[in-house]
Amino acid sequence: MHIPQLRSPHDTVGGIVYFGRMIDKIRLHAAGQLPADYIENLGGGFDERILNFLRVSYADVVRETLTGKSDEEVLAWCLENGRQPLEEEIEVWNEFMRKRGWNDAATERLVFRKAEGGYEKRDDIQTMFDYIDLDEGRDPANSLPQ
Repeated sequence: MHIPQLRSPHDTVGGIVYFGRMIDKIRLHAAGQLPADYIENLGGGFDERILNFLRVSYADVVRETLTGKSDEEVLAWCLENGRQPLEEEIEVWNEFMRKRGWNDAATERLVFRKAEGGYEKRDDIQTMFDYIDLDEGRDPANSLPQ
């Protein structure tokens, strides 16, 4: 399902994948434009992973986002009030997230989601990020970071 104004999980803010997508979901939810299927997992799933990585709470990120701050300003707040990961930690985080679902504990979930979406035969969809992009109408091959 295509959702205008919802970024690919591959997109980065401050060099960190997924963060911008979480911010988009917060803004879309506040505007009443986030599909119901997405609301149940707000603050959970991959949102929870980035929150744990940055050591901030979802409620705090929502509050900071809804004050009208830019993505970069919200991230700066997270880095000041949570933790400032080293460049190497960000690289490890990014690569872990980009590969989630590929031969790991999330593979079974990826197989389930592909079957649920009718994409069982799409062998090119090997990660959760690939699946999200495909499911939202983006070409996974063109969603990789620039």
